[in-house]
Order: sequence, then C-alpha cells, then structure tokens
Amino acid sequence: MPRNGAHDGTPDGPGARRGRGAEDALGTPAGDRAGTGRHETQEERADRRWNELLQEVRVAQTGVQILFGFLLTVVFSPKFTALTATDRAIYIVTVVLGAATMGALIGPVSFHRLVTGHRLKPQTVIWASRLTLVGVVLLLATIVSALLLVLRIALHSSAVPWLVAGLTTWFLLCWFGLPAWARHRYADGGRPK
Repeated sequence: MPRNGAHDGTPDGPGARRGRGAEDALGTPAGDRAGTGRHETQEERADRRWNELLQEVRVAQTGVQILFGFLLTVVFSPKFTALTATDRAIYIVTVVLGAATMGALIGPVSFHRLVTGHRLKPQTVIWASRLTLVGVVLLLATIVSALLLVLRIALHSSAVPWLVAGLTTWFLLCWFGLPAWARHRYADGGRPK
C-alpha cells in the first residue's frame, strides 16, 4: 500500500474496499473510511494525522523557544531595573504565558512517548491536537503581551494599545478567522458554497 493511506487500486491491501459490511484488519467497517475522502484504516489515519501534527508543532515550537529564550534574558539586562511597576507586571505575565505555551506545545511529545505501545494512537492524536490548539492560543497571548511590553518601552505613546489591538486582530484573522472561513466555505468537500 502506498504511503499516506493512498489506495493503489489493488483489492488486497489493509485499506482496500470490500463489500458492504466488510471490515479491515483492525475491525474498522469499510463504510467508515468513505467519509474521510481517503481509503485508510483508523490506524493509518491516526498515523497520517500524527505526522501532520508533528510538522505543525515543530514550526510553533521553534518560534516559542526563540521568544521564550529572549524573554528569559531580559531580566538580566541593566535597563530591567528601570522598568515601571506596570512594565514589570507585563513582563512577568509574558514570561508565565511563554512558559505555559512551551508546556502546551511540548505536551504532545511527552503524551505520545508515555502512551506509545498501548494502542492509543487515535486518542493520542486527539489529545495532542487539543494541546497544540491550547498552545497556539497561549502563543497568541504571549506575543500580544510581549508586543505590549516592547512597544510601551520603545514608543512611550498612547498609540501603543491601538497598535497592539491591530496586530492582535491580524493574528486572530490569520490564525483563526481565515481557517474558520475556509472550513465554512469549503465544507462540501472542496466545493465553494
């Protein structure tokens, strides 16, 4: 059987279609695979989704690690002592949000490692996906908090909240709005409504 669950047209692979009521080697009814648009078993689908999720998490983790590393060094800067109480509070919130983001985005890796071999791949993918989404939301909060801190210090302007609000709106649109719109618009298998 080809990689990624694609069906090569031969009737003898584990993802091959059989008559009505037939089941694959894992006991998944053949009709259950038809709704996914792919000819793959539940396990093949979980493997594919896990690999896709890992690629997404790698992108997010890199950015979070760089941002968090930078945040940890700020406290050792000579100018840190000159920060106002408000700016220090924003900094502390930003560091805590960054740490929470790291926890959520590294969580799928430890989750997978701890349940490997227990035949829980489909459930692992679901929980890892949820952790990743929580991590993305926390990343948004971390970036917004960091922007607020940096722009307050750099600009000393009443425009800072407006800049941060505009950037937050942009992130929300890119990260959540556009995917939600695409899901709604192309809900019928890729055809626009």
